[in-house]
Amino acid sequence: MALLRFAPSPTGQLHLGGLRMALYNHLYAKKVGGKWMMRIEDTDATRFVPGSVEGIRKALDWAGLEYDYGPGKEGPHAPYFQSERLDLYRSYSNKLLDSGHAYRCFCSPDKLNDTRERLARTGSNATYDKTCLHLTEEEVARKVRAGEKSVVRLNDGNLPKRPPATDLVFGNLRDAHASLATDPILLKTDLFPTYHLASVVDDHEMGITHVLRGEEWLLSYPLHLDLYACLNLPPPKFAHIPILLNPDGSKMSKRKGDVQVVDYIRRGWEPQAVLNWLALAGWGAKHEPAAVPASASDLASAGSGSHHPRPQLIQKAPDSTTLMTLPEMIKDFELSALTHRSSSLDPAKLEYLNKHHLMNTWSTPQGLESLAERAHDRVKAEFPTRCVMCFWTVVVPTPMLMSCWG
Repeated sequence: MALLRFAPSPTGQLHLGGLRMALYNHLYAKKVGGKWMMRIEDTDATRFVPGSVEGIRKALDWAGLEYDYGPGKEGPHAPYFQSERLDLYRSYSNKLLDSGHAYRCFCSPDKLNDTRERLARTGSNATYDKTCLHLTEEEVARKVRAGEKSVVRLNDGNLPKRPPATDLVFGNLRDAHASLATDPILLKTDLFPTYHLASVVDDHEMGITHVLRGEEWLLSYPLHLDLYACLNLPPPKFAHIPILLNPDGSKMSKRKGDVQVVDYIRRGWEPQAVLNWLALAGWGAKHEPAAVPASASDLASAGSGSHHPRPQLIQKAPDSTTLMTLPEMIKDFELSALTHRSSSLDPAKLEYLNKHHLMNTWSTPQGLESLAERAHDRVKAEFPTRCVMCFWTVVVPTPMLMSCWG
């Protein structure tokens, strides 16, 4: 059975890009008869924002995206907070150390900065000179006993062979190791893992079969495949999703602009309309097959105007204003129909979709009653001591609302 994961960081309110990623995980999992979980990636304590997890859960609940496992829904893959899985990451880092695929680095931040500057002056693309790779076992043991702080680095000069990178959205990818940092850090001095180690370990331990994540991780994709190979683990299938942009073309950020899901909840937008809007932003491409693979660095640097290979021709895909319910999205969703370009969100399209979702809801007595109840609560909250009988009798003539208060 397919098992997917939505893995937000608790660094603030869920934004539209995060909701779209949760939606795509939900659509794909339900389409193939699988399940999905929410995993909280909270290994960076400096970025933690109190209340974030509760806010994410409320946003998903409002949208009707119910995960199968995660916080509040314990299951066979718990715990679902990475900060509660630290022993697991240390165990895997020790495996890499024992096999020679990783080593301890004792260089201070100042020394590392000096090294990077020196390498840059010589025209080298390297970001580290591998000084600590050449320490003897006795030297390493002595430094550890002395309490010197260290990180664990991958030894990129000792990587096993593995199959080339492929992606469910972008197809075959060329090798992109040149874009990676030299001997990337896997375990930090505080014994917390970097995203690279934690995501690989958790995806394997939790039995994740498909990883849907933002295209910003394409550059790190070769590193993650290397880690699977070093640990002799089968990797899941990956699909890197082109990101959402602000209307001005800038990258969407949860700290900039009107992009938090909670803002759309407060303003009364229909959740089905918001999901419809997000799903169609980048879904609907028709790709011609191509023979030449693109590299991850090409994809990252070329931007929205670049052409990339596709494994097949897509014959059917919705346009950007197709009215769709969640069950209809599940039925029609295809990863291969996602565009290779970053997509901007057009507020006018949300207004159009919201209007038509409301019209569909009004068309049934049950839907009208549900809307009336929601509107009643909002008006009462805004005008707690005012009589609104006239408002309801004119606008929403539902018997249950024929009362006034105050």
